Amino acid sequence: MRIIKFIIFKVQSLTSHSSRVFYDKKIAQEVPADSLGDERKGYVFRIDKQGFPMKQGVLLPYRVKLLLSDGHSCYRPRRTGERKCKSVRGCIVGPDIAVLSLVIVKQGEGEITGLTDNVLPKRLGPKRATKIRKFFNLGKEDDVRKYVVRREVKSMKKEDAKPYTKAYVLSRRPPYLLTDHLTLLSMFFIRPKIQRLVTPMRLQRRRHLNALKRRRLDHQKEQKAEYDTLIQKRVAEKKAKVAAIKAAHHKYVFSLILVESFL
Repeated sequence: MRIIKFIIFKVQSLTSHSSRVFYDKKIAQEVPADSLGDERKGYVFRIDKQGFPMKQGVLLPYRVKLLLSDGHSCYRPRRTGERKCKSVRGCIVGPDIAVLSLVIVKQGEGEITGLTDNVLPKRLGPKRATKIRKFFNLGKEDDVRKYVVRREVKSMKKEDAKPYTKAYVLSRRPPYLLTDHLTLLSMFFIRPKIQRLVTPMRLQRRRHLNALKRRRLDHQKEQKAEYDTLIQKRVAEKKAKVAAIKAAHHKYVFSLILVESFL
């Protein structure tokens, strides 16, 4: 299902019967467009916000003043904790609405000139590897580098410069499956950098980093074992030294006692 956003012409320019279908409708409600003309027969539109801010949740067809603060829609605070009374319009469509922004939810039988009769190529595509796989419905074994969306770029400095492509694809098919191989060979492709792309070089670098991490952990364990051994040795030497001092002191005291007893 294609969802196309566009601004419809002024409601006042429509007849009263055709514009009445939007009255008393809220934002995000779907409205059948059969009464807008034969070319819009079968279409279903969704009312979107545009112009003067219509605040979702205000069930009124006119403007009101509300005290808004940080976190509310239709208001951006300039200071921390700032609140402000601001005029917002209710989410219900009324007869004083000048312009409505509608979104095509369902396409009808006919084509709208300038809107649904031509298909514009996707100018910018996804760059992240996982989003490219999701966009083209790829698997993990597919190479996402072959599915990068390219666009044609022409030099602004030289008028007769040959255009080159930066992510330009005519359809959701990879470049090597397109039929015009000669045109593809004559083009100059510049592939944008794919984010979070897992390549064999990336896996090798990850294994190398993990090996360095394990090596550092083993080296730290060896250093800790050597340090613990050295600490135990020094503690034992200190205990032996203290014991020798105590033994020498007891021997000296015992010799003094013997001398006194003889005297």
